[in-house]
Formats: sequence, C-alpha cells, structure tokens
Amino acid sequence: MANNSNRHQVKAKKYLGQHFLNDETVAEKIADTLALKDYKNVLEIGPGMGVLTKYLLKKDITTYVIEIDTESVEYLQANYLNLAPRIIEKDFLKYDLNDVFNQEPFAIIGNFPYNISTQIVFKTLEMRDQIPEFSGMFQKEVAQRICSKAGSKVYGILSVLTQAYYDAEYLFTVPPDVFNPPPKVESGVLRLIRKKNYALPCDDALFFRVVKTAFQQRRKTLRNSLKTFDLSDNLKANVIFDKRPEQLAVQEFIELTQLIEKDT
Repeated sequence: MANNSNRHQVKAKKYLGQHFLNDETVAEKIADTLALKDYKNVLEIGPGMGVLTKYLLKKDITTYVIEIDTESVEYLQANYLNLAPRIIEKDFLKYDLNDVFNQEPFAIIGNFPYNISTQIVFKTLEMRDQIPEFSGMFQKEVAQRICSKAGSKVYGILSVLTQAYYDAEYLFTVPPDVFNPPPKVESGVLRLIRKKNYALPCDDALFFRVVKTAFQQRRKTLRNSLKTFDLSDNLKANVIFDKRPEQLAVQEFIELTQLIEKDT
C-alpha cells in the first residue's frame, strides 16, 4: 500500500505530456472499467505517482507499470514496495513487451500522455492478438474520434482501424480541474473490448493502407483518393467508389479491401 507522505515529490514534465490525476474517485472509476476477463496481467502506461495504480493493485490481477520518467519510477519504488519488481522503466512505444509477457495476453490501462495517445492505440492494434481489453483517458476529442461512427465529422483513420478489431465505447468525460497541472481541454475515458471474431476476412496490411489512403483526402470520393492503387475501370465503376471515406462503415471498408484484393 502506498505511503502518500511524498505525494508531491514528482513534478509534472511538460515535454512528457504529464498531467497528474489527483482525484481519487475518478482514478477508482477508471480502474473499475476493466472487466478482468481472459487475461491475468494488466499494464498501466505512465503511472506517474500511482493514483490509478493503487486501485489496480487491489484487484485480483497482476499489475505491471511502464514509466519513462525516472523521478516517477523512484517515487513508485519508494511508495509501492510490492509493485517494485513489476515497474518497467522503458518507453512503451519502443519496448518489446514480450520481454515481460512472453506472448501471454494482457490488458492496457492508463491516464495517457496526450502527445503519444494515438501512437499508443496504433501499437495496441499491432499487438491485438495479445490485448483483449484496453481502457484509459485521452484528450476528449481523441476519445470521441476513436469511438465515432460513419457519417461523423470526426470519424477517420483511428475510428475505422480501432473498430475493425475492437468494440469501442466512450464512457465518461473528466474536467481539467482534477489534474495537476490542469490541461487546457477536457479528457475522456473510453474502453475497447476485442471482438470475438477479430480476424479480418481480408489482408490486414492492405486494409490499413486502404483506410489511411482514403482518409488522406477525406473530401474526395474514393474513386479519386484511391488512384494510387491503379484499379481497373471495371472496379472503379462500382457505386462504392462514389462515396467519400467518412460515409463508409467499418464493414464497408473491409468489403472495399476485399474488392481491391480481387481486382486484377
């Protein structure tokens, strides 16, 4: 259990995008978003001074934390003695997590630094075979974008790629005043639960390429935005190519990728 006597020891560092959550109720609420099914381990990204960590440690699961800030690592080692062997002092985006988890499944949770939050999602998608569940706090508009549906102005690459493999749910909004220092924007907590059948019936790499290329010119029809794929005139005559990318639901992007795969 934590000794909070050194609670204010760690200073938030702007270059790391740190905003320390200091509201216990919100921290507990985030910890409670995990269903704790189909995995035995959870990895918290960027624990800071452990406000969320302490609620994870109360649960029937093995908690690991990954933290790049040396000052935070020292604070956690001093105040959370039973966690110390499971503190990974590495950069989540660059570290091979199988050094810790050996291909075993694990969940991800965290109050994510805004400046790398989308990259955290992309790395999660790369490791989707091992990550059945993911929940955490983002800048509100990023959380909304990840969870948005076709037709929304904020629906884009992140929405389609995430929702191809996970059911995404926006859970609640968090005001700036529960952080130190307070960010200039509201935050939003979301949860991703991997779909039961998350293997796509098309080539995953091609699917990623189609989605990214389509949204790079989101105002154009797919006929124009996907020109670099050198598609046959026969395929381009398909009515799906009259649409703009934000009009296509995730399933339609999968079907579009299948059409492109078959095009010769």
